[in-house]
Amino acid sequence: MNWKLIFQLSLFGLAMAFATITLIPTRIEPAFWLLVFILCAWLIAKFAPGHFFWHGMLVSIVNSVWITAAHAYFYRSYINHHPEMVDMSAKIPFLQGHGREQMVAMGPVFGIAFGLILGLFAFLASKAVKRQPAGN
Repeated sequence: MNWKLIFQLSLFGLAMAFATITLIPTRIEPAFWLLVFILCAWLIAKFAPGHFFWHGMLVSIVNSVWITAAHAYFYRSYINHHPEMVDMSAKIPFLQGHGREQMVAMGPVFGIAFGLILGLFAFLASKAVKRQPAGN
């Protein structure tokens, strides 16, 4: 595993964590994430030593740590800019009325779910991207 690559790609998640607090509205956030996933998948396919799926999975898990931490820490600002999240949180049966705690509990679940997606993207990209032979 290339842990340096995983950490470096997770910095896209850190940037998105802060950008989604106040700058990027929920309705267009998926488009930004799609671009991040495509770029990460291409970079994993180009630079990872193998295990492309697992590199994608781990990038998303680290992303979920960044995102959960930033959104929980800046919870008030986040929900002020994303009121629909308050409504969505009210529909979750556990920890109702405790939005920040729900975020912390659900962060790893979303990290794994999106890790499956990024892992698949990275695996598919590895089939399409030409890698340079080692030593060049």
